[in-house]
Amino acid sequence: MACPVQFLCRGLRTVGLVLLYYVFSIGITFYNKWLMKGFHYPLFMTLVHLAIIFCLSTLTRRAMQWRTGKPRIILSWRDYFYKVAPTALATALDIGLSNWSFLFITISLYTMTKSSAVLFILFFSLVFKLEEPNPFLILVVLLISSGLFMFTYESTQFNMEGFIMVLLASFIGGIRWTLTQVLMQKAELGLQNPIDAMYHLQPLMFLGLFPLFLFNEGLSLSMSEKLFRVTELSPLLYSVFTLSIGGALAFGLGFSEFLLVSRTSSLTLSISGIFKEVCTLILAAALMGDKMSMLNWLGFAVCLCGISLHVGLKTYYSRNKGPSLRQLNSKSPELELPLLRLNGDEKDDSAAEDEEQEITLH
Repeated sequence: MACPVQFLCRGLRTVGLVLLYYVFSIGITFYNKWLMKGFHYPLFMTLVHLAIIFCLSTLTRRAMQWRTGKPRIILSWRDYFYKVAPTALATALDIGLSNWSFLFITISLYTMTKSSAVLFILFFSLVFKLEEPNPFLILVVLLISSGLFMFTYESTQFNMEGFIMVLLASFIGGIRWTLTQVLMQKAELGLQNPIDAMYHLQPLMFLGLFPLFLFNEGLSLSMSEKLFRVTELSPLLYSVFTLSIGGALAFGLGFSEFLLVSRTSSLTLSISGIFKEVCTLILAAALMGDKMSMLNWLGFAVCLCGISLHVGLKTYYSRNKGPSLRQLNSKSPELELPLLRLNGDEKDDSAAEDEEQEITLH
């Protein structure tokens, strides 16, 4: 039995990992909104972020290979284009549309609408038979849908164009996370480690989003004084620096999510995500001046109840009914090895059970 000091250390470690996750997750949301106020090229910003994530994931893979002495996985061209490309395209559109919407809507409306991604994830999980049908899912759908309606009803800062963009991004996000789960749970591909997945996804995401960038922003950006027609060096360096911050935040978000799951459990990440939404709305109202009525707050509370019910149901059925349909059949030991290995004395049996390799969809 662990002594109180060990429990305290574990608790402090968990709090620290959650706070690290909050810094990157909430930070990139406010960063995107702040940057879009003066830099109206969200698709170009996304492309820069993808390039930075690819570079950082490459360096991380090299460091991991140097530390372990084992070569990292590199997919064949056939697997790359046939199995990774759909996930990459869906991910690129999800992120691109989400960033684009910041030109039109507030952080609070974005946060609330993006929470509806759970509905689409459930839908596509049922379609791909990754989720077991359950009558309680109807209640989850009703709570989240009614909460979203109450939040947007007679909102003083509602923008239809931005709302449709985020809703479409949430819809594509349902496809994205479902395909990501399938991709990372295919043992023969060897992409169970998110660093390897990010390394393989970024180039195809870049290529998938680039035509949309050329069509919408290519001409205006080429004539803009923000980058290509600068007359002084300092504005150019400032633009490059601010864009680079977002890429570092995006990479840190992906890494901190996996770090939190690997050192605690997927349930911890899900619960942390719920409280993160609350923190984001409170900060948006305090720092950005987002206006929310009592009905909006009530709608947000109803939506959080639906998300919390979904997380609770996932936890209950995964612990009481064994592996679900979402845990694809595989005997590969890679599925059980987190990026950062833990010593045997740091985990008991129940913690190891919580830490089964499972992609948290949220």
